[in-house]
Amino acid sequence: MKLFIREHVPLITVYAAQLLLITLVYRLDGGSGRSVSLYAGLLSLCLLLAYLAYRYMTHRAFYERLSETPASLEDSGGPAQHAPLAESLRTLLARYFHLYQNDLHSYRHKLEEHIHFINQWVHGMKTPLSVIHLLIQDKDGPPFAAISDELDRLKKGLETVLYTARLDTFEHDFYVERLELGAVVRAVTSEQKRLFIRKRVFPAVDIEEGLDVASDEKWLSFILTQLITNALRYTVDEGKVVTFRGYKREDGIAVLEVRDAGVGIPPGDLPRVFDAYFTGVNGRSFQESTGMGLYLVKQICDKLGHHAEIESEMGVGTTVRLLF
Repeated sequence: MKLFIREHVPLITVYAAQLLLITLVYRLDGGSGRSVSLYAGLLSLCLLLAYLAYRYMTHRAFYERLSETPASLEDSGGPAQHAPLAESLRTLLARYFHLYQNDLHSYRHKLEEHIHFINQWVHGMKTPLSVIHLLIQDKDGPPFAAISDELDRLKKGLETVLYTARLDTFEHDFYVERLELGAVVRAVTSEQKRLFIRKRVFPAVDIEEGLDVASDEKWLSFILTQLITNALRYTVDEGKVVTFRGYKREDGIAVLEVRDAGVGIPPGDLPRVFDAYFTGVNGRSFQESTGMGLYLVKQICDKLGHHAEIESEMGVGTTVRLLF
């Protein structure tokens, strides 16, 4: 109604001006009295009100549609209208929506092709890495150890690319089951033993016996790998310990804490550590930082129904807490 009145304010203003002018001319011409002028004005006002009522009734759905926010893009055109202007606008919006759908379908198809290419490329790169690893696994000496370390870094980089590409299609690639948290943590730490040895940092697993969680083993293992990589990257002193502590709270929620003894995170950076590509102050000192590790951890936890928390103290270390 407000939109209808605002649209017809100019019409009402012009009508009032012309009514005043006609009444003035009538009086200057020697009209017989005020009552006749008022009667003529009343008749004219009735005609105006009748026109406005007709206009509002025929365009009411149109004005209501303009005043409301559509629930979805499909509803943007609204129902069929009887007024020519309203029906033309509805048809125009429907055409725009059709063009938008065509563009959206085209971009979605290109994105799916790109993700498919990334997946194929990552799997293709894993084969030569595995071959190189087999060729040097029986070799001794610093050069071969360095090559093996770089192979591990390449493997982690490829996995990060692969899991990042799969985030948008996460619902097609996960399987939730009951997992023994201690077994999963020990399996992941065993896979990362070369990284622990190279950094001369030790894992300490302290998880309650029989602590089960509902999660996807593959995605959860990737989360733990990211947390271990971060913990070891920012632990500069040798002989330190990365602690994995699992327990069940009084409210029944299972918790896994990954605590390192690294350089810590400045308080000003903590609110943004889960943002994509944010490296913060530590990123200037550690060139390997990409800002994607904790971002992926947070995104995957949200999709799995878990919750990720972080706390840190400069010079003491960082604790990432997963709530299942």
